[in-house]
Amino acid sequence: MNYPVEYILFGASLLLLLSIIASKVASKVRVPALIIFILVGIIAGSEGPGGIEFDDAWAAQLLGVIALAFIIFSGGLHSSWRQVRPVLWTGVSLSTIGVFLTAILVGLFVHYFFDFSILTALLLGAIVSSTDAAAVFSVMSSSGTQLKSSLKNLLEFESASNDPMAVILTLGFIHLITNPEASVWSMVFLLLQQMVLGIVIGFVMGKAIVFKVNKLRLDYEGLYPVLTLSLVIFTYGLTATVGGSGFLAVYIAGLIMGGSDFINKQSLTRFHDGLAWLMQITMFLILGLLVFPSQLLPVMMVGILISLFLIFVARPIGVFASLSFGKTNMKEKTFISWVGLRGAVPIILATFPLLAGVPNADILFNLVFFIVITSVIIQGTTIPLVAKWLGVDAPDTKTKTEHVEFEFSYDGNSQKIELVIPVDSLAIGKQVVELGLPSSAIIILIKRESSSIVPSGGTVIEPGDKLLFLAENNDIPKIKSIMGLQVA
Repeated sequence: MNYPVEYILFGASLLLLLSIIASKVASKVRVPALIIFILVGIIAGSEGPGGIEFDDAWAAQLLGVIALAFIIFSGGLHSSWRQVRPVLWTGVSLSTIGVFLTAILVGLFVHYFFDFSILTALLLGAIVSSTDAAAVFSVMSSSGTQLKSSLKNLLEFESASNDPMAVILTLGFIHLITNPEASVWSMVFLLLQQMVLGIVIGFVMGKAIVFKVNKLRLDYEGLYPVLTLSLVIFTYGLTATVGGSGFLAVYIAGLIMGGSDFINKQSLTRFHDGLAWLMQITMFLILGLLVFPSQLLPVMMVGILISLFLIFVARPIGVFASLSFGKTNMKEKTFISWVGLRGAVPIILATFPLLAGVPNADILFNLVFFIVITSVIIQGTTIPLVAKWLGVDAPDTKTKTEHVEFEFSYDGNSQKIELVIPVDSLAIGKQVVELGLPSSAIIILIKRESSSIVPSGGTVIEPGDKLLFLAENNDIPKIKSIMGLQVA
Protein backbone atom coordinates (compact mmCIF):
# COMPACT_ATOMS: atom_id res chain seq x y z
CA MET A 1 0.00 0.00 0.00
CA ASN A 2 1.30 3.44 -0.95
CA TYR A 3 0.93 6.09 1.75
CA PRO A 4 1.11 9.86 1.10
CA VAL A 5 4.42 11.41 2.08
CA GLU A 6 2.86 13.54 4.81
CA TYR A 7 1.32 10.42 6.37
CA ILE A 8 4.70 8.68 6.39
CA LEU A 9 6.44 11.67 8.00
CA PHE A 10 3.70 12.11 10.58
CA GLY A 11 3.66 8.40 11.40
CA ALA A 12 7.45 8.15 11.67
CA SER A 13 7.68 11.15 13.99
CA LEU A 14 4.83 9.84 16.11
CA LEU A 15 6.48 6.43 16.48
CA LEU A 16 9.78 8.02 17.51
CA LEU A 17 8.05 10.28 20.06
CA LEU A 18 6.09 7.38 21.51
CA SER A 19 9.26 5.28 21.75
CA ILE A 20 11.21 8.00 23.56
CA ILE A 21 8.36 8.73 25.99
CA ALA A 22 7.84 5.02 26.60
CA SER A 23 11.57 4.54 27.21
CA LYS A 24 11.38 7.14 29.98
CA VAL A 25 8.57 5.21 31.62
CA ALA A 26 10.49 1.96 31.10
CA SER A 27 13.52 3.36 32.93
CA LYS A 28 11.34 4.17 35.93
CA VAL A 29 10.07 0.61 36.21
CA ARG A 30 13.50 -0.89 35.27
CA VAL A 31 12.30 -2.47 32.00
CA PRO A 32 14.85 -2.36 29.14
CA ALA A 33 13.84 0.41 26.71
CA LEU A 34 14.69 -1.81 23.72
CA ILE A 35 11.67 -3.99 24.51
CA ILE A 36 9.47 -0.91 24.41
CA PHE A 37 10.78 0.11 20.99
CA ILE A 38 9.94 -3.32 19.57
CA LEU A 39 6.46 -3.34 21.13
CA VAL A 40 5.71 0.08 19.66
CA GLY A 41 6.68 -1.27 16.25
CA ILE A 42 4.48 -4.37 16.65
CA ILE A 43 1.49 -2.31 17.77
CA ALA A 44 1.97 0.00 14.78
CA GLY A 45 2.42 -2.93 12.37
CA SER A 46 0.01 -4.52 9.93
CA GLU A 47 -1.38 -6.95 12.51
CA GLY A 48 -1.58 -4.35 15.26
CA PRO A 49 -3.94 -1.41 15.86
CA GLY A 50 -1.68 0.86 13.77
CA GLY A 51 -2.22 -1.18 10.63
CA ILE A 52 1.01 -0.01 8.96
CA GLU A 53 2.00 -2.44 6.20
CA PHE A 54 5.76 -2.75 5.85
CA ASP A 55 7.41 -5.83 4.38
CA ASP A 56 10.01 -4.33 2.04
CA ALA A 57 13.24 -6.24 2.68
CA TRP A 58 15.26 -3.97 0.35
CA ALA A 59 14.20 -0.80 2.17
CA ALA A 60 14.80 -2.48 5.51
CA GLN A 61 18.31 -3.51 4.48
CA LEU A 62 19.13 -0.06 3.08
CA LEU A 63 18.04 1.57 6.32
CA GLY A 64 19.83 -1.16 8.23
CA VAL A 65 23.17 -0.70 6.47
CA ILE A 66 23.07 3.07 7.03
CA ALA A 67 22.01 2.60 10.65
CA LEU A 68 24.67 -0.01 11.36
CA ALA A 69 27.41 2.13 9.79
CA PHE A 70 26.59 5.05 12.08
CA ILE A 71 26.11 2.84 15.17
CA ILE A 72 29.50 1.18 14.65
CA PHE A 73 31.22 4.50 13.86
CA SER A 74 29.84 6.02 17.06
CA GLY A 75 31.14 3.02 19.00
CA GLY A 76 34.64 3.59 17.65
CA LEU A 77 34.42 7.34 18.27
CA HIS A 78 33.62 6.74 21.94
CA SER A 79 36.59 4.37 22.40
CA SER A 80 39.62 6.52 23.10
CA TRP A 81 43.04 4.90 22.66
CA ARG A 82 43.92 5.66 26.29
CA GLN A 83 41.00 3.51 27.43
CA VAL A 84 41.39 0.86 24.75
CA ARG A 85 45.13 0.25 25.07
CA PRO A 86 45.06 -1.63 28.42
CA VAL A 87 42.30 -3.97 27.17
CA LEU A 88 43.24 -4.06 23.48
CA TRP A 89 44.28 -7.69 23.10
CA THR A 90 41.61 -9.13 25.37
CA GLY A 91 39.01 -7.02 23.56
CA VAL A 92 40.26 -8.11 20.14
CA SER A 93 40.20 -11.74 21.28
CA LEU A 94 36.61 -11.38 22.49
CA SER A 95 35.46 -9.63 19.34
CA THR A 96 37.04 -12.16 16.96
CA ILE A 97 37.63 -15.56 18.57
CA GLY A 98 34.71 -15.12 20.95
CA VAL A 99 32.29 -14.15 18.17
CA PHE A 100 33.53 -16.95 15.89
CA LEU A 101 33.15 -19.64 18.57
CA THR A 102 29.71 -18.34 19.53
CA ALA A 103 28.54 -18.46 15.91
CA ILE A 104 29.88 -21.98 15.34
CA LEU A 105 28.43 -23.38 18.58
CA VAL A 106 24.98 -21.93 17.93
CA GLY A 107 25.12 -23.17 14.35
CA LEU A 108 26.02 -26.72 15.40
CA PHE A 109 23.29 -26.74 18.05
CA VAL A 110 20.65 -25.58 15.55
CA HIS A 111 21.84 -28.10 12.92
CA TYR A 112 21.87 -31.16 15.16
CA PHE A 113 18.73 -30.48 17.21
CA PHE A 114 16.47 -28.83 14.63
CA ASP A 115 15.70 -29.35 10.96
CA PHE A 116 18.21 -26.88 9.47
CA SER A 117 20.99 -27.46 6.97
CA ILE A 118 24.49 -26.88 8.33
CA LEU A 119 25.07 -23.67 6.34
CA THR A 120 21.68 -22.17 7.25
CA ALA A 121 22.28 -23.05 10.90
CA LEU A 122 25.73 -21.45 10.83
CA LEU A 123 24.23 -18.38 9.16
CA LEU A 124 21.79 -18.03 12.04
CA GLY A 125 24.68 -18.41 14.50
CA ALA A 126 26.62 -15.67 12.71
CA ILE A 127 23.66 -13.27 12.74
CA VAL A 128 23.25 -13.49 16.53
CA SER A 129 26.94 -13.87 17.44
CA SER A 130 27.79 -10.28 18.40
CA THR A 131 26.71 -8.19 21.36
CA ASP A 132 25.33 -4.68 21.08
CA ALA A 133 27.08 -1.73 22.70
CA ALA A 134 24.02 0.52 22.76
CA ALA A 135 21.87 -2.25 24.24
CA VAL A 136 24.44 -3.14 26.91
CA PHE A 137 25.11 0.36 28.16
CA SER A 138 21.56 1.68 27.85
CA VAL A 139 20.43 -1.13 30.14
CA MET A 140 23.26 -0.52 32.62
CA SER A 141 22.67 3.23 32.56
CA SER A 142 18.93 2.92 33.18
CA SER A 143 19.54 0.48 36.03
CA GLY A 144 22.25 2.64 37.61
CA THR A 145 24.85 -0.14 37.41
CA GLN A 146 28.43 1.08 37.81
CA LEU A 147 31.38 -1.16 36.93
CA LYS A 148 35.07 -1.09 37.70
CA SER A 149 36.86 0.97 35.05
CA SER A 150 38.92 -1.86 33.51
CA LEU A 151 35.85 -4.11 33.15
CA LYS A 152 33.73 -1.28 31.78
CA ASN A 153 36.39 -0.40 29.19
CA LEU A 154 36.69 -4.03 28.12
CA LEU A 155 32.92 -4.45 27.73
CA GLU A 156 32.63 -1.17 25.87
CA PHE A 157 35.45 -2.03 23.46
CA GLU A 158 34.20 -5.57 22.88
CA SER A 159 30.60 -4.51 22.29
CA ALA A 160 31.64 -1.79 19.87
CA SER A 161 34.23 -3.84 17.95
CA ASN A 162 32.61 -7.27 17.56
CA ASP A 163 29.92 -6.21 15.07
CA PRO A 164 32.26 -6.25 12.02
CA MET A 165 33.19 -9.89 12.71
CA ALA A 166 29.51 -10.87 12.85
CA VAL A 167 28.85 -9.00 9.60
CA ILE A 168 31.79 -10.68 7.85
CA LEU A 169 30.67 -14.15 9.00
CA THR A 170 27.08 -13.46 7.95
CA LEU A 171 28.11 -12.35 4.46
CA GLY A 172 30.47 -15.31 4.19
CA PHE A 173 27.79 -17.91 4.95
CA ILE A 174 25.31 -16.16 2.63
CA HIS A 175 27.99 -16.38 -0.07
CA LEU A 176 28.35 -20.14 0.48
CA ILE A 177 24.57 -20.70 0.48
CA THR A 178 23.88 -18.67 -2.65
CA ASN A 179 26.95 -20.01 -4.49
CA PRO A 180 26.88 -23.82 -4.08
CA GLU A 181 30.04 -24.20 -6.16
CA ALA A 182 32.01 -22.03 -3.74
CA SER A 183 34.41 -23.73 -1.33
CA VAL A 184 35.10 -23.06 2.32
CA TRP A 185 38.51 -21.74 1.28
CA SER A 186 36.80 -19.09 -0.83
CA MET A 187 34.97 -17.98 2.31
CA VAL A 188 38.26 -17.88 4.26
CA PHE A 189 39.80 -15.77 1.50
CA LEU A 190 36.73 -13.51 1.52
CA LEU A 191 37.02 -13.05 5.29
CA LEU A 192 40.74 -12.19 5.09
CA GLN A 193 40.16 -9.80 2.18
CA GLN A 194 37.33 -8.02 3.99
CA MET A 195 39.29 -7.69 7.22
CA VAL A 196 42.56 -6.50 5.64
CA LEU A 197 40.91 -3.96 3.35
CA GLY A 198 38.60 -2.83 6.14
CA ILE A 199 41.48 -2.19 8.54
CA VAL A 200 43.72 -0.45 5.97
CA ILE A 201 41.04 1.78 4.44
CA GLY A 202 39.53 2.50 7.85
CA PHE A 203 42.90 3.63 9.20
CA VAL A 204 43.61 5.84 6.18
CA MET A 205 40.10 7.35 6.20
CA GLY A 206 40.25 7.97 9.95
CA LYS A 207 43.40 10.03 9.49
CA ALA A 208 41.87 11.72 6.43
CA ILE A 209 38.67 12.66 8.27
CA VAL A 210 40.65 14.25 11.12
CA PHE A 211 42.78 16.14 8.58
CA LYS A 212 39.72 17.34 6.64
CA VAL A 213 37.84 18.46 9.76
CA ASN A 214 40.86 20.43 11.00
CA LYS A 215 41.98 21.92 7.69
CA LEU A 216 38.77 22.67 5.81
CA ARG A 217 37.80 25.64 8.04
CA LEU A 218 34.10 25.68 7.23
CA ASP A 219 32.31 29.00 7.62
CA TYR A 220 29.44 27.47 9.58
CA GLU A 221 29.88 25.17 12.57
CA GLY A 222 26.69 23.33 11.63
CA LEU A 223 28.40 21.99 8.51
CA TYR A 224 30.89 19.88 10.47
CA PRO A 225 28.32 17.17 11.35
CA VAL A 226 27.29 17.12 7.68
CA LEU A 227 30.94 16.70 6.70
CA THR A 228 31.50 13.76 9.07
CA LEU A 229 28.22 12.14 8.00
CA SER A 230 29.24 12.22 4.36
CA LEU A 231 32.74 10.92 5.12
CA VAL A 232 31.42 8.01 7.19
CA ILE A 233 29.13 6.93 4.35
CA PHE A 234 31.98 7.50 1.86
CA THR A 235 34.27 5.28 3.97
CA TYR A 236 31.69 2.50 4.04
CA GLY A 237 30.86 2.79 0.34
CA LEU A 238 34.48 2.93 -0.82
CA THR A 239 35.52 -0.07 1.27
CA ALA A 240 32.51 -2.20 0.31
CA THR A 241 32.98 -1.32 -3.39
CA VAL A 242 36.56 -2.66 -3.47
CA GLY A 243 35.60 -5.83 -1.58
CA GLY A 244 36.44 -4.90 2.01
CA SER A 245 34.34 -4.79 5.16
CA GLY A 246 32.73 -1.35 5.18
CA PHE A 247 31.57 -1.84 8.77
CA LEU A 248 35.06 -2.69 9.99
CA ALA A 249 36.39 0.35 8.10
CA VAL A 250 33.97 2.80 9.73
CA TYR A 251 34.76 1.35 13.16
CA ILE A 252 38.52 1.76 12.64
CA ALA A 253 37.92 5.29 11.30
CA GLY A 254 35.87 6.11 14.39
CA LEU A 255 38.55 4.65 16.67
CA ILE A 256 41.24 6.76 14.97
CA MET A 257 39.09 9.87 15.35
CA GLY A 258 38.32 9.08 18.98
CA GLY A 259 42.03 9.10 19.79
CA SER A 260 42.77 12.31 17.85
CA ASP A 261 42.27 16.02 18.50
CA PHE A 262 39.99 17.77 16.04
CA ILE A 263 37.71 20.80 15.85
CA ASN A 264 34.40 20.60 17.72
CA LYS A 265 35.26 17.14 19.03
CA GLN A 266 32.80 17.20 21.92
CA SER A 267 29.88 18.49 19.88
CA LEU A 268 30.57 16.06 17.03
CA THR A 269 30.84 13.14 19.46
CA ARG A 270 27.51 14.10 21.04
CA PHE A 271 25.96 14.45 17.59
CA HIS A 272 27.03 10.96 16.52
CA ASP A 273 25.94 9.52 19.87
CA GLY A 274 22.46 10.94 19.33
CA LEU A 275 22.45 9.70 15.73
CA ALA A 276 23.41 6.20 16.89
CA TRP A 277 20.47 6.23 19.31
CA LEU A 278 18.15 7.34 16.50
CA MET A 279 19.42 4.48 14.35
CA GLN A 280 19.01 2.04 17.22
CA ILE A 281 15.40 3.08 17.85
CA THR A 282 14.64 3.06 14.12
CA MET A 283 15.87 -0.49 13.67
CA PHE A 284 13.88 -1.81 16.64
CA LEU A 285 10.78 -0.12 15.28
CA ILE A 286 11.43 -1.68 11.88
CA LEU A 287 11.81 -5.10 13.53
CA GLY A 288 8.41 -4.59 15.14
CA LEU A 289 6.90 -3.55 11.80
CA LEU A 290 8.44 -6.48 9.92
CA VAL A 291 7.32 -9.09 12.42
CA PHE A 292 3.93 -10.73 11.87
CA PRO A 293 2.74 -12.01 15.27
CA SER A 294 0.61 -14.68 13.59
CA GLN A 295 3.78 -16.26 12.17
CA LEU A 296 5.62 -16.36 15.48
CA LEU A 297 3.83 -19.19 17.29
CA PRO A 298 5.21 -22.00 15.07
CA VAL A 299 8.82 -20.96 15.81
CA MET A 300 8.41 -19.66 19.37
CA MET A 301 9.68 -22.72 21.21
CA VAL A 302 12.63 -23.22 18.84
CA GLY A 303 13.59 -19.54 19.17
CA ILE A 304 13.48 -19.65 22.96
CA LEU A 305 15.58 -22.83 23.11
CA ILE A 306 18.21 -21.39 20.76
CA SER A 307 18.33 -18.22 22.84
CA LEU A 308 18.79 -20.17 26.07
CA PHE A 309 21.61 -22.17 24.48
CA LEU A 310 23.23 -18.94 23.29
CA ILE A 311 22.96 -17.29 26.72
CA PHE A 312 23.98 -20.21 28.94
CA VAL A 313 26.32 -22.26 26.71
CA ALA A 314 27.63 -20.66 23.50
CA ARG A 315 28.41 -17.16 24.82
CA PRO A 316 30.13 -18.41 28.03
CA ILE A 317 32.28 -20.91 26.09
CA GLY A 318 33.25 -18.20 23.59
CA VAL A 319 34.16 -15.78 26.39
CA PHE A 320 36.11 -18.24 28.56
CA ALA A 321 37.99 -19.65 25.56
CA SER A 322 38.94 -16.25 24.14
CA LEU A 323 40.00 -14.95 27.57
CA SER A 324 41.82 -18.08 28.70
CA PHE A 325 45.23 -16.37 28.43
CA GLY A 326 44.17 -12.96 29.72
CA LYS A 327 44.32 -11.36 33.16
CA THR A 328 40.57 -11.34 33.79
CA ASN A 329 39.48 -13.41 36.77
CA MET A 330 36.68 -15.95 36.97
CA LYS A 331 34.05 -13.50 38.23
CA GLU A 332 34.83 -10.98 35.50
CA LYS A 333 34.65 -13.68 32.81
CA THR A 334 31.31 -14.83 34.18
CA PHE A 335 29.93 -11.29 34.13
CA ILE A 336 31.22 -10.67 30.58
CA SER A 337 29.49 -13.91 29.57
CA TRP A 338 26.23 -12.68 31.02
CA VAL A 339 26.41 -9.17 29.53
CA GLY A 340 25.97 -10.42 25.98
CA LEU A 341 22.81 -8.59 25.01
CA ARG A 342 21.65 -8.75 21.42
CA GLY A 343 20.28 -5.56 19.91
CA ALA A 344 20.02 -3.70 16.61
CA VAL A 345 22.82 -5.58 14.83
CA PRO A 346 21.07 -9.01 14.62
CA ILE A 347 17.94 -7.21 13.44
CA ILE A 348 19.82 -5.58 10.60
CA LEU A 349 21.76 -8.73 9.70
CA ALA A 350 18.53 -10.74 9.65
CA THR A 351 17.40 -8.69 6.63
CA PHE A 352 20.44 -9.76 4.59
CA PRO A 353 19.21 -13.36 3.96
CA LEU A 354 15.76 -12.00 3.06
CA LEU A 355 17.18 -9.88 0.26
CA ALA A 356 19.72 -12.49 -0.85
CA GLY A 357 16.99 -15.07 -1.42
CA VAL A 358 18.28 -17.54 1.17
CA PRO A 359 15.83 -20.43 1.70
CA ASN A 360 13.79 -20.11 4.94
CA ALA A 361 15.01 -16.53 5.43
CA ASP A 362 11.64 -15.53 6.91
CA ILE A 363 11.99 -18.26 9.54
CA LEU A 364 15.47 -17.03 10.39
CA PHE A 365 14.09 -13.51 10.84
CA ASN A 366 11.38 -14.70 13.24
CA LEU A 367 13.94 -16.72 15.20
CA VAL A 368 16.17 -13.66 15.52
CA PHE A 369 13.16 -11.82 16.94
CA PHE A 370 12.84 -14.31 19.80
CA ILE A 371 16.57 -14.41 20.42
CA VAL A 372 16.78 -10.64 20.74
CA ILE A 373 13.66 -10.41 22.92
CA THR A 374 14.70 -13.19 25.30
CA SER A 375 18.26 -11.84 25.52
CA VAL A 376 17.08 -8.38 26.52
CA ILE A 377 14.47 -9.71 28.97
CA ILE A 378 16.59 -12.40 30.66
CA GLN A 379 19.98 -10.69 30.64
CA GLY A 380 18.93 -7.05 30.52
CA THR A 381 16.74 -7.18 33.61
CA THR A 382 19.26 -9.09 35.70
CA ILE A 383 22.53 -7.23 34.98
CA PRO A 384 22.46 -5.21 38.25
CA LEU A 385 21.80 -8.35 40.32
CA VAL A 386 24.52 -10.37 38.58
CA ALA A 387 27.05 -7.53 38.92
CA LYS A 388 26.34 -7.24 42.64
CA TRP A 389 26.33 -11.00 43.18
CA LEU A 390 29.71 -11.38 41.45
CA GLY A 391 31.17 -8.31 43.18
CA VAL A 392 32.23 -6.58 39.97
CA ASP A 393 30.16 -3.43 40.48
CA ALA A 394 31.40 -0.13 41.87
CA PRO A 395 28.26 1.11 43.66
CA ASP A 396 29.82 4.13 45.34
CA THR A 397 31.21 5.81 42.21
CA LYS A 398 28.06 7.63 41.20
CA THR A 399 27.11 8.81 44.69
CA LYS A 400 30.58 10.24 45.23
CA THR A 401 30.67 12.28 42.05
CA GLU A 402 27.14 13.08 40.95
CA HIS A 403 26.47 16.32 42.85
CA VAL A 404 29.98 17.47 43.74
CA GLU A 405 30.54 21.24 43.40
CA PHE A 406 33.74 21.85 41.43
CA GLU A 407 35.88 24.88 42.29
CA PHE A 408 39.28 25.35 40.66
CA SER A 409 42.19 26.26 42.94
CA TYR A 410 45.72 27.10 41.84
CA ASP A 411 48.81 25.53 43.35
CA GLY A 412 52.52 26.11 43.00
CA ASN A 413 52.69 23.99 39.85
CA SER A 414 50.43 26.08 37.60
CA GLN A 415 49.61 29.68 36.83
CA LYS A 416 47.70 32.03 34.55
CA ILE A 417 49.69 34.01 32.00
CA GLU A 418 48.71 36.56 29.36
CA LEU A 419 50.58 36.43 26.06
CA VAL A 420 50.38 38.83 23.11
CA ILE A 421 50.73 37.65 19.51
CA PRO A 422 53.32 39.76 17.61
CA VAL A 423 52.96 40.37 13.88
CA ASP A 424 55.77 37.93 13.03
CA SER A 425 54.52 35.05 15.22
CA LEU A 426 54.42 31.58 13.66
CA ALA A 427 51.05 31.06 15.34
CA ILE A 428 49.28 33.58 13.09
CA GLY A 429 46.80 31.93 10.73
CA LYS A 430 46.79 28.66 12.66
CA GLN A 431 43.83 27.15 14.43
CA VAL A 432 44.12 26.42 18.15
CA VAL A 433 44.05 22.68 17.45
CA GLU A 434 47.08 23.10 15.15
CA LEU A 435 49.31 24.92 17.64
CA GLY A 436 50.73 21.78 19.24
CA LEU A 437 50.40 23.10 22.78
CA PRO A 438 51.38 20.93 25.78
CA SER A 439 48.54 18.90 27.24
CA SER A 440 48.54 21.02 30.41
CA ALA A 441 47.98 24.30 28.50
CA ILE A 442 44.48 25.70 28.15
CA ILE A 443 43.59 28.94 26.35
CA ILE A 444 40.88 30.37 28.59
CA LEU A 445 40.13 33.57 26.66
CA ILE A 446 41.28 35.54 23.62
CA LYS A 447 41.05 39.33 23.67
CA ARG A 448 40.80 40.66 20.10
CA GLU A 449 40.47 44.45 19.84
CA SER A 450 37.23 45.21 21.73
CA SER A 451 35.93 41.62 21.64
CA SER A 452 36.43 38.72 24.03
CA ILE A 453 36.43 35.25 22.46
CA VAL A 454 36.06 31.91 24.21
CA PRO A 455 38.19 29.80 21.85
CA SER A 456 37.35 26.47 20.29
CA GLY A 457 39.66 24.13 18.41
CA GLY A 458 38.87 25.95 15.15
CA THR A 459 39.60 29.49 16.38
CA VAL A 460 42.24 31.09 14.14
CA ILE A 461 44.99 33.15 15.81
CA GLU A 462 45.41 36.73 14.50
CA PRO A 463 48.13 39.41 15.03
CA GLY A 464 47.68 41.40 18.22
CA ASP A 465 45.54 38.77 19.95
CA LYS A 466 45.93 38.61 23.72
CA LEU A 467 45.71 35.03 24.96
CA LEU A 468 44.95 34.13 28.56
CA PHE A 469 46.56 30.78 29.34
CA LEU A 470 46.34 28.35 32.23
CA ALA A 471 49.37 26.07 32.22
CA GLU A 472 51.84 24.21 34.39
CA ASN A 473 54.98 26.18 35.19
CA ASN A 474 57.39 23.84 33.45
CA ASP A 475 55.36 24.03 30.21
CA ILE A 476 55.35 27.83 29.93
CA PRO A 477 58.80 28.08 28.22
CA LYS A 478 57.66 25.44 25.74
CA ILE A 479 54.50 27.43 25.00
CA LYS A 480 56.51 30.55 24.30
CA SER A 481 58.94 28.63 22.11
CA ILE A 482 56.18 27.01 20.06
CA MET A 483 54.22 30.22 19.53
CA GLY A 484 57.00 32.81 19.48
CA LEU A 485 55.15 34.93 22.03
CA GLN A 486 56.30 37.60 24.47
CA VAL A 487 54.95 38.01 28.01
CA ALA A 488 52.66 41.05 28.21
